[in-house]
Amino acid sequence: MSSKVALQISAVLLVVAIQCCSGISIEPRSSWGGGPTSAKKINGPVQYVVIHHSDHPNGCSDSSRCQQLIRNIQSDHKNRRKFDDIGYNFIVAGDGKVYEGRGFGRLGSRAPNYNSKSIGIVFLGNFEKQLPSSTMLNNAKDLIAQAVSGGHLKSDYILLGHRQTKATLCPGTKLFNEIKTWPKWKSI
Repeated sequence: MSSKVALQISAVLLVVAIQCCSGISIEPRSSWGGGPTSAKKINGPVQYVVIHHSDHPNGCSDSSRCQQLIRNIQSDHKNRRKFDDIGYNFIVAGDGKVYEGRGFGRLGSRAPNYNSKSIGIVFLGNFEKQLPSSTMLNNAKDLIAQAVSGGHLKSDYILLGHRQTKATLCPGTKLFNEIKTWPKWKSI
């Protein structure tokens, strides 16, 4: 094999490796005090991504505040709503991080009729009148891309806002209008 061909192959492999495996870093449950999840496993890639907002008026911008909000959500879901854990698979926070909720391949508790066939992503904050930061939006997009490349989400997935799955204002009007511009959003 000539050195030119070997160099071309190396360049192609590098591009494939970057596209395949460069993903967003996900903070584990232990980072926010979540403990192990008891959520049931689901098999294979799912068809939907459902976007939520936590409806916290001020959201968070530092890690300690974001982690406290996540613990509060988990406590509310387990104690008041009687879920087995925090309802979301992932949390996009204002501190620039993505946190593991239930994680990939776990049954959610957040969107009736979609929990077994979706990944639920919640943005911390209220996005009725304002958008999440560009970092938060990009983190969500990167998380979705990582879900596809990791085989957790079908490549022809459908993106929905929570309000499309039940009567609610979630994920807020501004965020809902934003995700409607994303390539895989679909009106149902």
